[in-house]
Amino acid sequence: MNSFIKKSILVISTLFLVLSLSTNAFAKIKIIVVTHGQDASAFWSVAKKGVTDAAAQYENIADVQYRNPKEFDMVEMSQIIDNACASQPDGLVVSIPDADALGSAITACTEAGIPTISMNSGSQDREALGALLHVGQTEYEAGYGGGKYFRKQGVTKAACVNQEVGNVALDRRCEGFQDGLGSAVDVIAVTVDPTDAKNKIVAYLQKNPGTQAIMSLGQDAAVPTMDGIKEAGQEGKTKSATFDLSPEVLAAIRDGNMEYAIDQQQYLQGYLPVVILVLYNQYSLLPGVDVLTGPGFVTQGNAADVIKYASQGYR
Repeated sequence: MNSFIKKSILVISTLFLVLSLSTNAFAKIKIIVVTHGQDASAFWSVAKKGVTDAAAQYENIADVQYRNPKEFDMVEMSQIIDNACASQPDGLVVSIPDADALGSAITACTEAGIPTISMNSGSQDREALGALLHVGQTEYEAGYGGGKYFRKQGVTKAACVNQEVGNVALDRRCEGFQDGLGSAVDVIAVTVDPTDAKNKIVAYLQKNPGTQAIMSLGQDAAVPTMDGIKEAGQEGKTKSATFDLSPEVLAAIRDGNMEYAIDQQQYLQGYLPVVILVLYNQYSLLPGVDVLTGPGFVTQGNAADVIKYASQGYR
């Protein structure tokens, strides 16, 4: 082999080494977001906008992916988490509606050294699972505030509507609501199908006409609750309120057809974890405590302002 060929091979090898090192030096920070929210949910569309806005902000240095099950299915969600962690991302954002079902998958990620932040649900479970922090609201306290609100209005007989049976976060909301109200609360189990939910609420009110208030544990059940109250002839007798916002919920509050909504500002729950993980990977920066995005109360007094921002996809 003559000297020219040797020099050529050396030059080419050096170029490959430099390119390899450059690629590694400028590799994007890979962040995977896994939530239990369904695509058709108005609530989760706002949270997802937070994720995509953060991804756009850091598009030159971060690769952000959003994944979720087609339905509220903890088996499928656990598999999605497993697959996400197998790809060895630089950060994981995950909602934890059921720590018993998702705990082993999340723990496997954190024990593998993947920086993990819980969002939306899981505030009471994240530390035991190894997550760095939680971005969201504390569900029990939010429910307690809602129950206390109705108690001040003289309500003693109320019910919760649960549209995601098995979601521990919703159970905590209703437990807090009951304790804040100071009296026993029934749970009306429904599905996300509006007709099914409405019919079950009508049936409940026909058997329990003395019900003074119904709390929807998520905005997907809010409109069926209002429709059920109307169909059961309970308008003016049974008040309604809900967790989380939607255009229909905000319009109802503005018009005086719903008492209030408990707002957890889900846009921040999508946006902030991505920002935090980017900064953590870049500079080892991390908030010292969980980041609370709620609860806040939307009433007739402030509904108009919130509607303005909801139309832009932020509430």
